[in-house]
Amino acid sequence: MVETLPDLIRRWQAGWGVSRRFRPAEEARGGLHVLLGQPGRHREIIALSPDSLRALADEAAAASRPTWLTVPTNEPETAEKIARAAGLVLRDERESLMTIHLRGHPHRPAPPPYTCATTMNGVVVETVLRHPDSGVAARGTMAVVGTDAIADRIETVPEHRRRGLGSVVMSSLAEAAVTHGATTGILVATADGQRLYSALGWTTRATVLIAQTPAG
Repeated sequence: MVETLPDLIRRWQAGWGVSRRFRPAEEARGGLHVLLGQPGRHREIIALSPDSLRALADEAAAASRPTWLTVPTNEPETAEKIARAAGLVLRDERESLMTIHLRGHPHRPAPPPYTCATTMNGVVVETVLRHPDSGVAARGTMAVVGTDAIADRIETVPEHRRRGLGSVVMSSLAEAAVTHGATTGILVATADGQRLYSALGWTTRATVLIAQTPAG
């Protein structure tokens, strides 16, 4: 079966939602609607196809509470024009929807004196790297949903950056996810993250635009 972008978006959102303990998304009007209830981000709409984007942008712009519109797309310029025409505010940085075959993920051991610990909480794998003097140096999670593992919140403490720790975290998460039946890794990366993940073999599948109501 040919994998489509809407299918990949659904799979990413399912794991992302589990990782962050959000309520299940409602699929309606060509998008995934997620109630977050956060200040500045009461609700998020994730567009599934170009055909529904204009209506979803209008819906987000008309919302009475801060709403985000997330648009994974292979036509970012067109999507940006539609979002701006609806009155939404675009975030400056574009992100990337990326995937990898997990069994081919490169192995990266923790460099001394760092130690690596990986645990499983329900379906969420968490890796934490620690330094003996300063404690937590880097961490991240992957939610295993079926054969997918959705990476989220891959973070390195500022004073420990540029030491390859992000690669170690991703390596450990991928290995653990494979042991729990995952075959495909999925994530949404910032521009900085995309450079790291591309070096590890991840492939960019779509550009991700994020817009929001002016109040948000």
